[in-house]
Amino acid sequence: MDKHVTFVGALQIGYNAFGILAAMATFMFIVGGGLIGGLISSEEEIIIPITFFVGTAISMWLLVLSVPGIIGGIGVLRRQSWARYMVLVLSILDLFSVPIGTAVGAYSIWVLMQEETAKLFAGESS
Repeated sequence: MDKHVTFVGALQIGYNAFGILAAMATFMFIVGGGLIGGLISSEEEIIIPITFFVGTAISMWLLVLSVPGIIGGIGVLRRQSWARYMVLVLSILDLFSVPIGTAVGAYSIWVLMQEETAKLFAGESS
């Protein structure tokens, strides 16, 4: 089960790193598109602030969802007991992100709910 736990930690870090990349790309495309659209049209005083607000809000939401996953993944790799619970909660939220998040969440829940995993995080040897 030790290899599964290590894989869950790495999987959480990798999956949530893509969330951070998505946040950066979202900000760049929405705000950049609004800037270009605002400069082309005569409505720049309306378009640029709206797209800046929307792009920032979406990007921040993606960051709020992704950063705890990376922290939890690092904690799981270090076998911190708090990280097991944190990743379990985040994995339940991942289930709603069909299809990749569902697979990541289901696998993480399965691994972290095993009795052997609980002993591993409690510091007991099996």
